[in-house]
Amino acid sequence: MSQKDQNTQILLSSRPQGWVTLENFETVQTSIPEVQEGQILVRNLWLSLDPYMRGRMNDAKSYVPPFQVGEVLQGQAVAEVVESKHEKFGEGDLVTGMFGWEAYTRSNGEGIRKVECDGVPLSYYLSILGTTGFTAYLGLFDVGNLQEGETVFVSAAAGAVGSAAGQIAKLKGCRVVGTAGSDEKVDYLTSELGFDAAFNYKTASLGQALKESCPDGIDLNFENVGGDILEAVLPRMNDFGRVAVCGMIAHYNDETPRPGPRTLPLVISKRLRLQGFIVSDHFDRMQPFVQEMSGWIAEGKVKQRESVAEGIENAPEAFIGMLKGDKMGKQLVKVGEPSA
Repeated sequence: MSQKDQNTQILLSSRPQGWVTLENFETVQTSIPEVQEGQILVRNLWLSLDPYMRGRMNDAKSYVPPFQVGEVLQGQAVAEVVESKHEKFGEGDLVTGMFGWEAYTRSNGEGIRKVECDGVPLSYYLSILGTTGFTAYLGLFDVGNLQEGETVFVSAAAGAVGSAAGQIAKLKGCRVVGTAGSDEKVDYLTSELGFDAAFNYKTASLGQALKESCPDGIDLNFENVGGDILEAVLPRMNDFGRVAVCGMIAHYNDETPRPGPRTLPLVISKRLRLQGFIVSDHFDRMQPFVQEMSGWIAEGKVKQRESVAEGIENAPEAFIGMLKGDKMGKQLVKVGEPSA
């Protein structure tokens, strides 16, 4: 690594008002940080772009601190250790953790785990073998109490988490119905991923589409969207059904809060359980998930589609496109290749 090497970084230059724009980001060149005792320097290879990051761009209290204006944005990444003064990591180790939107990140090693390039693409550790797949797994089993033979409805089903949730539910013997924002995505769900039914929420009558695709009602709703879709789903829920709330992407760019679902009183009469969850509360379940998911991948039972932007400088545009639903599957940024 030459002294002339520079570190490309993406900063939050301003807080969005409504939809995120490119003006909310700034790309800068800085010096690569020096490593102190107990630290490592990693070269980022893959960066994960996820909807929850939109909430961190607001100056609001949440389960994770907000991004600060003028500072480097952060996300889950796969990286290579290029310098180490930490007893647990050596040069050349491949790791995953929360790193900056930048070419190089300095870390004290907290929250970082090693990964092995054991026959699966490194990017999978940010998607189907990472927190994306883990989120789907937790929502179905730990929160949703999934049972064989049930009807499962998945919103944003062509996205990274939704597509994983639908496939897992099918593997467990359930009828799976999904919704997505284009006819191409709907065809992907039914033709490639094996969903029993799917519809385009932008062109369909939500109530009628749910009635036709879920004639026996819905036992488990894996909720990624909220808004009009959740409002339409609640009347189709069976008594004692469960709603695992993973995300509310329909609300992330609202400038003012919108009214809650008009059908929310049905939670009482149908005795529904509606529960939100966050993966960081359940990391003790990561190993069982990785073991089971690795087997499904090896057997070809789970597929993962990735949308890849090349170069850290293109992360802002890719992030905006993800929020607008312009991608299918997991949105990633490829920053570099491993040395070996």
